[in-house]
Amino acid sequence: MAGLADQPYGKVLDFVSSTDPAPGGGSSSALAAALGAALLEMCAALEASRGTADLPEGLPGRARELREQALALADRELSSYAPVLEALRLPGDHPEREARVAAALGEASQAPLAIAETAAEAASLGAQVAAASPTAVRGDALAGVLVAEAAATAAAALVEINLAGSGSADLARVREARRRAQEAREDALATLPRGG
Repeated sequence: MAGLADQPYGKVLDFVSSTDPAPGGGSSSALAAALGAALLEMCAALEASRGTADLPEGLPGRARELREQALALADRELSSYAPVLEALRLPGDHPEREARVAAALGEASQAPLAIAETAAEAASLGAQVAAASPTAVRGDALAGVLVAEAAATAAAALVEINLAGSGSADLARVREARRRAQEAREDALATLPRGG
């Protein structure tokens, strides 16, 4: 199969809804992160072209990098869980089963960890864009933040499931990514008009 980014959207949804184990939650989270970053890229480019918003220089380019990174992670995630499934097929009394499953889960957690961190950065940057944007652009920026935050939270959950009880330092990293994304969501939501 070609990369997920090269597939029509309807086909991607067909792949996700199939009974195959991939693409699953990880690739879906990465695609959501890419969508959030794309909205950020659009809004940042609009504001940069106007020259009126106080945004970090190069923000549209960084958003594009995050989008591309998320798309690459979506494809990487397609095969990241296969070694876990292979290790789980070992007989329950196999002397290496527990160690192989643990090692495979640790490795399988690397892509969703990177997805969570990528999405958290997109959400954080998007919150800055939402705060600096006029209302005509703010809704799209806010949508990007919310989509990126959801991607970070979903990817973080995958890591926490994979590494439950392991004491891995990656748990602290992914929880920090989720915290940053949730903070960005709150900051972005604070830009909504109040009253009515």
